Amino acid sequence: MRSIWNKQVCIPGRNRLSGDLDTEVAVIGAGMAGILTAYYLAREGKEVVVLEAASIGSGQTCGTTAKITSQHGLIYHRLLTDRGSHMMKLYGESNQKAVREYGRLIKDRSISCHFEKRPAFLYTMEQQNAVHLEAIAARQAGLPALEVIETELPFSVKRALRFEDQASFHPMKFIEALSLSLTVFEHTPALAVKGHAIRTPYGTVTARKIVFACHYPFPLIPGYYFARMYQERSYVLALLGAPRLDGMYLGVDPEGLSFRRAGQTLLLGGESHRTGVEKSHPYRALTASANKLFPQARVCARWSAQDCITLDSAPYIGRFSRRERDWYVATGFGKWGMTLSMVSAHLLTDLICQRTSPYEALYSPRRLPVLSALPRLADHMVQSSKGLIKGLSPKIMRCPHMGCKLSWNGAESTWDCPCHGSRFDSSGKLITGPSQTSCHCHKLIP
Repeated sequence: MRSIWNKQVCIPGRNRLSGDLDTEVAVIGAGMAGILTAYYLAREGKEVVVLEAASIGSGQTCGTTAKITSQHGLIYHRLLTDRGSHMMKLYGESNQKAVREYGRLIKDRSISCHFEKRPAFLYTMEQQNAVHLEAIAARQAGLPALEVIETELPFSVKRALRFEDQASFHPMKFIEALSLSLTVFEHTPALAVKGHAIRTPYGTVTARKIVFACHYPFPLIPGYYFARMYQERSYVLALLGAPRLDGMYLGVDPEGLSFRRAGQTLLLGGESHRTGVEKSHPYRALTASANKLFPQARVCARWSAQDCITLDSAPYIGRFSRRERDWYVATGFGKWGMTLSMVSAHLLTDLICQRTSPYEALYSPRRLPVLSALPRLADHMVQSSKGLIKGLSPKIMRCPHMGCKLSWNGAESTWDCPCHGSRFDSSGKLITGPSQTSCHCHKLIP
């Protein structure tokens, strides 16, 4: 199931690695975060190569709804409560800067990618007080936030929070243009990293600095990211014949829906769930919502996306661990990978170029978990433990990453890992990590 972005753009392929290579910086992953980071590092005069297991933008970037916004759900009140006013303001400032930087970069480089300024809304029918508190916090953070009652949605809402000066774009057209000047080796998976050496099937890349921008960092130790993140799936329908919505919308209630216009289509998203914990007929449920809200519309495309969720809802961007001083990481973007990819690119460029950044402590992967994250940590550990225990049973399919029992996803005909989110097609071929290898699943297709 291909997204509309993939249907509209075919990025010319790159060669795979052919032999050993030395470089100043190696970036693992040619999604939005990896390409942006490589671009800004190259602009600083660094020698950079990008290693991509598949093709440019083929991972989570082609599954995004491509909202560029500093409005990340009910994040600001949570940050204010958990980490204080200063950190909350830094989060808002860094993401609003990222929105502006996209606009500047696209204008300066004359990139044709349907970049469009538009407002972003959070809406609710059940959590009026939560949206009100979010509005207070967002304004305290200096963001262009306004509470409203009226929206252009085809149903009434109790309360909505409108952010001005947000944007949307075509992610594949953007990443294609930005990657033209970069050295990218496609179909070159990083199998293992030790010190400054990245082992691939086609040679070893030795780099003074290494950036993990591969969605989910695959090394188990150091970092222990498998214990501090889980993955969620969500689903998108592209609708033709739906009314034009000028704003971008996200419902904050359970089962809330996302809306965003893309040219002549309307993107309708929702039905999120933890990867590997099957949700019954998500596309059917989303189609039922589309038929109810837009009976005149028809589905022209459908696809799914996967997001890394951290315990405190803020991403991990910075030095990978205390043990490996020359490793860097960008992960845990939640549903907001486009904006946070730009934040990552600037922060990692500053760190690699040995400049100070006001955002280093905010996004530090080494930060301690806040108290409010403990229930999410407990739930994650329970889910992972269940998968690991079931993985001890004979004659079941195990994830090559850590041995968890794989679950069959009937909606997409895939094997999914409920522990850490690795996914495999029906024949066992790896779709997405943290697993680095495929598995033999073909014998047990339900």
